[in-house]
Amino acid sequence: MNVGNNGSPGAAKAFGRLLRFYRERAKVSQQTLGDETSYSKSQVAMIERGERRPKGNFVAIADEFLGAQGALLEVAEEVTASGMAAWFEDYVLEEQKAAGIHMYESHLIPGLLQTMDYARAVFNCGVPPLEDDEIEAGVAARLARQHVLQRKPAPLTTFVLEKAALTKPLGGPEVLRKNLLHMCEIAELRNIAIQVMPEDRWTHAGLSGPFVLLETEERKSQLVYVEGQGGRYFLSEQPEVGECFARYSELRAQAHTPEDSVRLIEQVARAL
Repeated sequence: MNVGNNGSPGAAKAFGRLLRFYRERAKVSQQTLGDETSYSKSQVAMIERGERRPKGNFVAIADEFLGAQGALLEVAEEVTASGMAAWFEDYVLEEQKAAGIHMYESHLIPGLLQTMDYARAVFNCGVPPLEDDEIEAGVAARLARQHVLQRKPAPLTTFVLEKAALTKPLGGPEVLRKNLLHMCEIAELRNIAIQVMPEDRWTHAGLSGPFVLLETEERKSQLVYVEGQGGRYFLSEQPEVGECFARYSELRAQAHTPEDSVRLIEQVARAL
């Protein structure tokens, strides 16, 4: 976890690098450190990559075992008030300065369109489960990230969503209903277009799964961001980038118009 109200950007990555430095200096393997702290080797590796927050007495034990003389304890204080996954920070840095943001999502409302209660419900679904402070920091960071939609100059932002993303009642029907109405309000902004994919199409350009397209500052270049169970990555080279932009153009052509989509979202909200 990485950015919060009190934590500093990159704190989890910095802690992970420092942990690795002291571990390698002490000639201790990840497995040995895991055995000493009651963590698995893979969990230690995730902490070193900044993908997992150290919990319990991990830091205190590691600091003493590796001879860090309090250095790990000091840096760990910055990680505590976290709010954004370390692996997501690079994406957000690009998103905040993008001239265009385009998202295809199949199973939940995208973070840029989430209300506080819906975002909290999403974080509550985490496996393994997050601590309460991690959830609240994550919600705060997500809401802060949404300011990009009203930034000056405003980025052209489009969404293509499967109807399933509009009907999955994360947090309960009332939480979903309020988020759907919030989406309708956001759709009134001149730089925002939300489209819903019909359920009865015989062809579909998004079968490879969700992805995000970014047109970088002043539209000098383009990026594709993809998340999956096994990892997250950017695409920045042709022909892969061009193929993803073409795929997204086809998705927009296959989806309901923005006007019809808003009416459909309102209809789903009324039915809840």
